This record gives sequence, C-alpha cells and structure tokens, in this order.
Amino acid sequence: MSETRIDKWLWAMRIFKTRTIATEACKKGRVTVGGTPVKPSRPLKVGEVVDVRKPPVTYSFRVKALVNNRLGAKLVPEYMENITPQSQLDLLDVVKISGFIDRRKGLGRPTKREGRELANFTDSLADDGWDFDFLDDEDED
Repeated sequence: MSETRIDKWLWAMRIFKTRTIATEACKKGRVTVGGTPVKPSRPLKVGEVVDVRKPPVTYSFRVKALVNNRLGAKLVPEYMENITPQSQLDLLDVVKISGFIDRRKGLGRPTKREGRELANFTDSLADDGWDFDFLDDEDED
C-alpha cells in the first residue's frame, strides 16, 4: 500500500474515535500536513508529518506505515511515531492542574470535590482576617 486517505489513517491510528470525527477535524482545518490544512480525502504517504490540533495541544505524528483498518492500541507504535514537542505536552499538565479555576462559562456546576476545595479556600481567607460580609456596618444604624 503506497497511499491511504488521511481521515481513514487518523481513525485507524486511534487519534480520533470515529472516522466521521476525523473527517470533520480535517474539514475544520485542525489537521495539517507540512503546515498546510488538508481535506479528508488527501492521500497520505510514509514519512510525512501530520499535525493534529486538539485544543489546547497540537500533536505531531510521523507516518511509519500505512493502514486502512483500525488497529489495536498495542500495534499503533509500529505504524506511527509521536513527535509532539514536550512544551505541548506540558500544556496538558497545566490544564489538568488548573481544575475548576479555568472553568469556562456554561460548563456546569463545580463538582463535589471542587466545591470542597473552594470552601476550604474561602475558610482559609476568613482565618487570615478577610471579611466577606459586604454590608457596611455604618449603614446598619
């Protein structure tokens, strides 16, 4: 096999869960080869470097071999090499550590654990002398 569709290869390498998701990522410009956005039907060749943007990280993979069928996870390293820079992988750690602090609007309520952490944080501020009573004491007369 000398060529295969890029959307099919991304799905077979388990980068995307379904081929439909891989196709849509290509259409949205999240998949590039050599810095150029590609269409889902673009033929992929051995030795090319594929960049996949899954916010907040951009993954880079070098094609070692081509395949049309989905592989078991243990076989994937024989067909591709993950060459993602360490700086990109460090972004994942930052996102995991930030937890509920970086919660975007619309993501729902904090989890039980996040609620406890928030309560502990506000209690520690109260112990340090911060007053969360926003009513002015002079107005109460």
